[in-house]
Amino acid sequence: MEGVAMKLPSFKSLAPNAISFAVGHRSFTRVRRSFSLSVCSVASSSATIAADSEPVSLGRRARKDFRILHQEVNGSKLVYLDSAATSQKPAAVLDALQNYYEFYNSNVHRGIHYLSAKATDEFELARKKVARFINASDSREIVFTRNATEAINLVAYSWGLSNLKPGDEVILTVAEHHSCIVPWQIVSQKTGAVLKFVTLNEDEVPDMDMLREMLSQKTKLVAVHHVSNVLASSLPIEDIVVWAHDVGAKVLVDACQSVPHMVVDVQKLNADFLVASSHKMCGPTGIGFLYGKSDLLHEMPPFLGGGEMISDVFLDHSTYAEPPSRFEAGTPAIGEAIALGAACDYLSGIGMPKIHEYEVELSKYLYEKLSSLPDVRIYGPRPSESVCRAALCSFNVEGLHPTDLATFLDQQHGVAIRSGHHCAQPLHRYLGVNASARASLYFYNTKEEVDSFIVALADTVSFFNSFK
Repeated sequence: MEGVAMKLPSFKSLAPNAISFAVGHRSFTRVRRSFSLSVCSVASSSATIAADSEPVSLGRRARKDFRILHQEVNGSKLVYLDSAATSQKPAAVLDALQNYYEFYNSNVHRGIHYLSAKATDEFELARKKVARFINASDSREIVFTRNATEAINLVAYSWGLSNLKPGDEVILTVAEHHSCIVPWQIVSQKTGAVLKFVTLNEDEVPDMDMLREMLSQKTKLVAVHHVSNVLASSLPIEDIVVWAHDVGAKVLVDACQSVPHMVVDVQKLNADFLVASSHKMCGPTGIGFLYGKSDLLHEMPPFLGGGEMISDVFLDHSTYAEPPSRFEAGTPAIGEAIALGAACDYLSGIGMPKIHEYEVELSKYLYEKLSSLPDVRIYGPRPSESVCRAALCSFNVEGLHPTDLATFLDQQHGVAIRSGHHCAQPLHRYLGVNASARASLYFYNTKEEVDSFIVALADTVSFFNSFK
């Protein structure tokens, strides 16, 4: 559990400058300071000047497509900085989902009538769009799953249980998401395989020298993230794949934080498996995908049994369909898959190189502004000419709990950030903390929003420090 949802009191009945606020077991009353308002005014004026003299940023151009961003939260303009948890959805994606349910809702692969044929065509077209988006050589290398977590479990239970034996080794890093640790823990307990973990180097990045030294003939799988959802660092997947393949090991890449933000070419990476989630790349929840090399998918047994994944069923045995159908038992998330295809179209329309270039700039801006505040500890590598951080910062403020910060930012400033362990408890323990706050950006965010966040955070820290 990453945080506690708290129902805070309404502030409307209080005096204009007095605010009652509760966090955990503590209650506070604060008086709004003119300082924070004057800073906001200055930031607003600066933003106006910048808008008059600089080209319109990608973030400002894209915002028109996201209806949800144009609202007030707790009396303040929404500043959504939690896209690493889930991205917002553009109108084109919402329309695609609605169009399916409104005009051709039907099951796929089963009917010969018009609606079923239309749904099947659009569903399989979405598979082709995902394949094209990550440059898979064949759309049949794309398996639709509920999410990236299920995709990893599919590999663990199908490939893992079939290929791992006592003494075999699986290499991960301490920075992996729980979804890339827990399935392999379960499989290792069932097979006798051994999990080995790469720790961080002095730059707070998984140590690639250590990973390379760990590789041996015992290594059967390397399962690693592409981009860390906490450290904002990226791993050299192409190099890892070469090293792993040299000892006969397979590579699974958790690309949840890379596919939405940069060009990901699975043929260039040459990884054996890659997973991603729709909801982090402008698509709906409830759908994700597994990319697997065709020869591996053909060798793997089914993950779930039932309708759709069969070829023939007899009373005493069954034969199975070819991939990807073999791994898609039951009625799939049809509308969600179609909307994921629309998300791929939308992102491709903007251009992934353009999105990545803009986010690199935005990332540097966020890091510089956040690191300028006193007593702030940002996790992960410092940005440099050779190090490009992802557009997120996990951080702590000395003496303050991240959930207190996140709650106050939301209730008093309409700023949405994440607090907790971000499904990375082993990493947080390694860093010596229980939790952190995280501000994560996407291409629809702007420097002005970063400025608003920094002002709001400074005000938040000042408020809590006033009680010390």
